[in-house]
Amino acid sequence: MKKILVCLLAAATLAAAAPKKPKLVIAIVIDQFRYDYLTRFRSEYTAGFDRLLTHGAVFIDARYIHFPNVTAVGHSAFLTGATPSISGIVANDWFDREEHKHVTSVSDTSTKLLGDSGDGSSPRRLLVDTVGDELKMGNPGKSHVVGISLKDRAAILPAGHSADAAYWFDAKVGSFVSSTYYFQDLPGWVKDFNATRPADRYQGATWLNHTIPASGKALYDAIDASPFGNDLVEAFAERALAAEQLGKHQAADLLAVSFSSNDYVGHAHGPYSEEEHETTIRTDKVLEKFFQAVDAQVGLDNVLIVLTGDHGVAPSAEDDAANHMPGGRMPSDTVRKAVQAALSKKYGEGDWILGSWDLSIYLNQETVAARHLDLPEVRRAAADAAFAVPHVFRTYTYDQLAAGAYANDDVGRRIINSFNARRSPDVIFLPEPYWLVTNSTTTHGTPFGYDNHVPVIFMGPGIRPGRYSEPIAVNDIAPTLASMLDVETPSGSVGRILSEMLTP
Repeated sequence: MKKILVCLLAAATLAAAAPKKPKLVIAIVIDQFRYDYLTRFRSEYTAGFDRLLTHGAVFIDARYIHFPNVTAVGHSAFLTGATPSISGIVANDWFDREEHKHVTSVSDTSTKLLGDSGDGSSPRRLLVDTVGDELKMGNPGKSHVVGISLKDRAAILPAGHSADAAYWFDAKVGSFVSSTYYFQDLPGWVKDFNATRPADRYQGATWLNHTIPASGKALYDAIDASPFGNDLVEAFAERALAAEQLGKHQAADLLAVSFSSNDYVGHAHGPYSEEEHETTIRTDKVLEKFFQAVDAQVGLDNVLIVLTGDHGVAPSAEDDAANHMPGGRMPSDTVRKAVQAALSKKYGEGDWILGSWDLSIYLNQETVAARHLDLPEVRRAAADAAFAVPHVFRTYTYDQLAAGAYANDDVGRRIINSFNARRSPDVIFLPEPYWLVTNSTTTHGTPFGYDNHVPVIFMGPGIRPGRYSEPIAVNDIAPTLASMLDVETPSGSVGRILSEMLTP
């Protein structure tokens, strides 16, 4: 009897020591959010960021290990733990050689848009699963998963294949929409939310010296590129929290929320602008408002929160010049034009390029075949033409990467981590550090530090707060969440469990 009592007492002690499983996971991405925003503005944070930095596990050297550092790729890595070589999400846009057309990371002509007309979107181009998918498979009928953002790809890719819903803001109609991939009609609560015309309340609103237009698509586009876009997402996320009863099901639920306005503002004004500063400080308040809503709905002691950024951003060329830094700006079509001209000169006039997105070039392989040319040779000629453009740092051809021939440094490893034999371009080119290939104030996409260094913060049950300086990859988030939720690690994950922050 004594032995039984000792065993029961030991079991009870172990049970008491084991961290409580969360009822809800809140997975937050802030679009175009550099790590240094946490430190540069620290003294001004009094709300959500302050809560996270005070009570969370803060990883100060978290980086993306892929290329390009753009929205779709970052959001796909977040809850899959996969690199583009495995996930298949190689960019925001690419030329699909099997479909013979330009596609986006979530475009899907087999679906219809709900809440507006036209084709819908889906996660079908994502070749791997997410933490949410594993939750759904491991707890059939007991877990709910929802994704929300201003952008379709930012709502869809973190939520995964089996999500109950993904919602995004459609600037054409000023409402949140979805796709027939998830259901045949928008839920009643979404229609009710849209019926209040929440975006219209920002007509004529001001921030700094900017004024939101009075009506139409100009109004909705301006909301996207202002702090008010984050307010809109937060309000919708609060409604989803209650309407979907998240955190109140038999097993853990997952709500993925991506705040996109920081990205739109950053592109337009740059990371050292007063606009980006203002948007970041307002994001601090938005996060706290959301956390308070989550606390009222579920209790924050039942919630595991993880926050990151999907990529960073380069300083504007003007800021670099003012600070005597290297760098500059070239028009976004500079390299494409140089490659087209070089191939036309060498092989004759023709339509040599099918598309060029981010820092990638897709050649017209039908033109190459029709002229009986050697495709690897044409790729090399295209890469040589790209490299001849001033301030191009490196080029890579499809054949070079397929053969594993790359410089074994951080840049080369990020490039090879992103090579997918079916989807990768014929030629990749990288500008020199701080050189921008864009027509806007600034951009992102390179493998350099300013584009790959982002926050990673965990807060909630089972997390040991503190500041962690060991290097980690953003890909470590997914396997860590899977381990804490006692579900299988997502299929394409290359990350590790961040055991250093877990309570014993």
